[in-house]
Amino acid sequence: MSASPDPAAESHDRLARVVREHAGRLAAALIQVTGDFDTAEDLVQDAVLVALRTWPQDGIPKRPDAWLFTVARRRGLDLLRRRENYRRKLAQLRWPPEEGEVSAPDERLRLIFTCCHPALTREAQIALTLRVVCGLTTAQIARAFLVRETTVAQRITRAKQKITMAGIPYRVPDDEELGDRLTQVLAVIYLLFNEGYLSTAGQAQSRDLADDAEWLAALLHRLMPTEPEVAGLLALIRLHRARTAARFTPEGTLVRLEDQDRFLWDHEAIAAAAALLTRAIRRQRPGPYQLQAAIVACHAESARWESTDWEQIVLLYDMLLHLAPSPVTRLHRAVALRYAEGPRTALAEVDALAAELDRYYLFHATRADLLRALDRPQDARAEDRLALDLTTNPAERALLQERASS
Repeated sequence: MSASPDPAAESHDRLARVVREHAGRLAAALIQVTGDFDTAEDLVQDAVLVALRTWPQDGIPKRPDAWLFTVARRRGLDLLRRRENYRRKLAQLRWPPEEGEVSAPDERLRLIFTCCHPALTREAQIALTLRVVCGLTTAQIARAFLVRETTVAQRITRAKQKITMAGIPYRVPDDEELGDRLTQVLAVIYLLFNEGYLSTAGQAQSRDLADDAEWLAALLHRLMPTEPEVAGLLALIRLHRARTAARFTPEGTLVRLEDQDRFLWDHEAIAAAAALLTRAIRRQRPGPYQLQAAIVACHAESARWESTDWEQIVLLYDMLLHLAPSPVTRLHRAVALRYAEGPRTALAEVDALAAELDRYYLFHATRADLLRALDRPQDARAEDRLALDLTTNPAERALLQERASS
């Protein structure tokens, strides 16, 4: 018998979705009118904090976008009393009375590209995107990454100062620079998802961060529907998340892909993500996210581990290495190569990566698997212990401890 849903959790999830959807639109509108990124972002955060304090007791208003706008505008008029130019602009700003889009889609697109400007550090890009576009508070971001609030606040402050001092424009890049900048935006969303999907911050996973990453990818896809790499990233995230129910034991230990109960996977979500990927591939502009999504789709659409098309996966990794070579991708290819050509061939490929990946836990965990397959259990346990020393994720540590001691 399944447990009944938790009303408090459902209310929290709905509140998070509403704030995420409308905070970015409000920030985009305020920045467009005031031309002041710092002030607009602070006004949005004030409104979000009031919402988080009052909505759980009073209920979510019928027009949450208008409610947030009213609070932000009132606060802005109060704060900007001595800054007549901004006060006049805020006084002229009106919220659309009809239901629907709060601001033109390109305004939120400008906001995303500004938050992910390459002049900012990656940590600052993520923190600023979560705060301004998704509406998270500094405390929420700090909890998600298990860092101090002051650390997050400093990252956001430095990012806003950089935007002001460097004169970073609030706009969508021109066509000739869009490719590189879009790559930067996609990388931020991808890193955000990875942190939520398998955390490096001492927790197994962060559903909130994974939710935010999927929402950002979906928003970007709505705003840029003809960009195949945007669709590829969204498909990749949804294919991974379709396996969520089978990824951990009740005790919190990570379940390897070959051992997962595939009946627990969300097969409707898998089919929808695969269809999204197919439409992206038809545009004949292949990219790393489309290829990664295609690899995950090979696993997700296979009814059994034993029927996985490993030759196809190796071929997709070859294409991925051609477009975006990296030692980590070569490591993942070696895993597929084990099942296509055998563990001895795969081990030779992995050993060739020792100089580049010796401090990467998956290098040692993969090597342990291959040594175990070659009937070298003592060497395998030694590699598991090395991997154990290199990861802080509790779910991964539990799995590695179990293997190292068996």
